Amino acid sequence: MPSKPLLAAVAAFAAALTAVVLTDPAPSHAAPAGNKHDGRYIFRFDTFGNEDFWTQDLRLHEVIQSAVSPRTALSVGLKVDSSVLPPKFLAGADLDSPATTVELLRRNAVVGVVARVEDRRITAIGITCALCHSTVDNSVTQGIGQRLDGYPNLDLDPGAIIALSPALSPAQKAVYNSWGPGRYDPRFNIDGINGPVVIPPAYGLKGVPFEIYTGDGPISYWNNYVAVTQMGGHGSFSDPRLGIDIVQTPDLVTPKLPALLEYQLSLPAPPPPAGSFDMAAATRGQALFNGAARCGTCHIAPTYTDVQNGSPLLHDAAETGMDPAYAMRSVTKKYRTTPLRALWQHAPYFHDGSAADLPAVVEHYNGHFSLGLTPAQKSDLVEFLKSL
Repeated sequence: MPSKPLLAAVAAFAAALTAVVLTDPAPSHAAPAGNKHDGRYIFRFDTFGNEDFWTQDLRLHEVIQSAVSPRTALSVGLKVDSSVLPPKFLAGADLDSPATTVELLRRNAVVGVVARVEDRRITAIGITCALCHSTVDNSVTQGIGQRLDGYPNLDLDPGAIIALSPALSPAQKAVYNSWGPGRYDPRFNIDGINGPVVIPPAYGLKGVPFEIYTGDGPISYWNNYVAVTQMGGHGSFSDPRLGIDIVQTPDLVTPKLPALLEYQLSLPAPPPPAGSFDMAAATRGQALFNGAARCGTCHIAPTYTDVQNGSPLLHDAAETGMDPAYAMRSVTKKYRTTPLRALWQHAPYFHDGSAADLPAVVEHYNGHFSLGLTPAQKSDLVEFLKSL
């Protein structure tokens, strides 16, 4: 079973915990609170009927029930929403016991995972949008705290989670285990090519109609694609350009797309932490951004992308020095200009994560476009990017 050591804070926290506390009264399957037609509810809790896929096809409920403790779950990047747990629940929970994981699922405390639990056993399990596009503020400890919707869960190792399935072959498991934290390939099960990309933010999308790296379609197009072809939702999706024509009745996805979009557009990009950048240097960097560095040619304020009149201005990979492999698997065969928002929060950068930090981003473009920026100018430009 794939696993990674937890951070020292989690290990210390777990060492202090003892027995599982299951005495607090709660129904066998605690339904999450909220209006089921509300976009936030859909984002957080709606599986679009994908329990059949994750339970019957992948049989992940069997593995979770028998072998996935909270320690293991946290190690592959799953998050726990502390706000739905009773007071002092965690103070008596055993993070080394799969029974605790089952109890957390029963209470809808595992972000992005919804389970039906009967007599302390998982009978069905599914996932939601929040699995990849939410995290927590770590206010209790690493991986446990209040929800932060729209944040990319860059600790999440979705490939390792999928590879837990007993229904997969060794060759399939090897592919999924190769992805690593913060990366997912939304086309592998379509074209059979292994090339994961960095999980992007789902915040700051207002005014940015094309949310994916290759600009294949508007936001709801991609929500539909992911819900049906990746999450295993019971819905319909058709795109002749990709050779996909999936029709399922009833369609549990399409009617929910407008509310889901409305909620996504309401999520603002988080501002940079106070004191996290040099204001004077950022001011100089902004002048460079729109001047000598030529960044503002494509990254046009206020969204810092180049969508005009509702359509993205797409770029050949060679134009910006990107690896063309992922684009060639898409409809457009090109890349859109990524909107620059909350860059401080979601390293690594570029679709493939090839730039580990913002200095690496600046260095890439300085070399590719032969900008000739001085070290001081590069530093100022980084400070401006940190301010966005």
